[in-house]
Amino acid sequence: MRHRSRYKLTGFGALVGACAAVTAIAYRFTLSYAEEVRRTIFSLADSPLKIAGMFVLFALIGVAVGRVTQGEPLIKGSGIPQVEGQLLGFFSPQWLPVLVKKFICGAACIVCGLSLGREGPSIQLGAMTAQGMCDLTGRSRVERKYLIVCGACAGLAAAFNAPLAGVMFGLEEVHKNFSSRAMLPAMVAAISADVISKLMFGVWSTLSINPVGLLPIKFYFLYILIGALTGLFGAFYNRTLLFVQGLYAKLPVPLWARIVIPFICAGIIGFQLPEILGGGHSIIEELASYHYALDFMAVLLVGKFLFSMICFCSGAPGGIFFPLLVLGALSGAIFAESASILIGLPQQYVINFMLMGMAGMFAGIVRAPLTGIILVVEMSGSLTQLIGLSIVSCVSWLVADLTHSRPIYESLLDNMTPDSVDNSFAGEQNIIDVVVSYSSRLSGRPVKEIEWPSGCLIVCVNRGNEQIVPRGETVLEPGDVLNIACPVGDEGLVRSITDTPADEQDGGS
Repeated sequence: MRHRSRYKLTGFGALVGACAAVTAIAYRFTLSYAEEVRRTIFSLADSPLKIAGMFVLFALIGVAVGRVTQGEPLIKGSGIPQVEGQLLGFFSPQWLPVLVKKFICGAACIVCGLSLGREGPSIQLGAMTAQGMCDLTGRSRVERKYLIVCGACAGLAAAFNAPLAGVMFGLEEVHKNFSSRAMLPAMVAAISADVISKLMFGVWSTLSINPVGLLPIKFYFLYILIGALTGLFGAFYNRTLLFVQGLYAKLPVPLWARIVIPFICAGIIGFQLPEILGGGHSIIEELASYHYALDFMAVLLVGKFLFSMICFCSGAPGGIFFPLLVLGALSGAIFAESASILIGLPQQYVINFMLMGMAGMFAGIVRAPLTGIILVVEMSGSLTQLIGLSIVSCVSWLVADLTHSRPIYESLLDNMTPDSVDNSFAGEQNIIDVVVSYSSRLSGRPVKEIEWPSGCLIVCVNRGNEQIVPRGETVLEPGDVLNIACPVGDEGLVRSITDTPADEQDGGS
């Protein structure tokens, strides 16, 4: 029966992946068209009267987006913290209004040139598509959680033609669990989404970047150096983002008025530094073609950083995922150009260090190094840089962790406004899966010695193909998958108990 349930979940995961892909692809096409509309708008603004009309248009669009966002707070920002919160039981979104409003408002932001990415919204749109399918087919609460993860994986896979990164991000960051019950449906969903995406966009990689091969070993110390720098930059990015969010929150104006600010700024920037408008895909393409001088790359880095802060922290619907990759590419290119001048690094390796910067920034900001490595590999279409990407990502993660900078999506989830938190499921029970690792405090201990939060109970211990009904004397082993019944909203606490290393203080919950 257990295997039959798994096969059924996997089959439905494939269907969810296909449907989520259709939504994400439609969003991707819409954003491409939105960018064309933006270029047309700026090209037509060739007189003072037309420029004034453009600013009025941008302000009106900003007001409309702000009003919709204020009425539907769960479409704010990237959408990734909202999906994580939904899986933890904090939110209970109405899938259709969130999907439609996120889609329209996200496209409106790109029309006006806000520095926001498509990946976060694509993940949320995929998750909402999965929730809608679960509602229509009457899936259980446990199945819903797995299938929402499938939708999130499919959304990212379709956004970047990156199925493995979609699976890794969905499990590493969203689900925070690599259980076999979650992994297979997630993989099938991401592959389904990628196949459909490739049918629409072709089999080519998202970025037209061709790294030149392995770096000479005498320059390997540069991997450690750029890893440390991107780790520091990532920590600075996270702290700045939270600080700017705090400044926005202190403004004596409603949310909709705050969201108008980046729309007005976009109009000004469009005439002064149009390269930093939108997600920034064109910046990476131009960097790869060596079209930017070192001083202009520095201007782009500062401008993109500041404008991204203004846009995202306002609460406008859109992600930080791709803009942070652009910042990483700029950082890597500046680093390589400087190394070329100072120590004679061959110019041809600038492209390689662009990829290193992208992976390093992702590891330092999101704190999901495996996802960053796989994402950069799939986006560039090259496996030759794995050793460099691994070194940079590890160093960046360690440096960011040493600065006590928290992963950005965890911080954003903590900062979600109180009026977005759902209490309608208070007191209801939920079944979650947690995996006992070798380092977990649960490993090697009998069930009776584990202190869970009130109302929590281990329902079943899955050990290989064996299902064990736990008793007080049942000793938990590494690799065991525990089915735990707990109150909705307590999942985060249960997982923290499970993940606490055995060598840390073993206090009660």
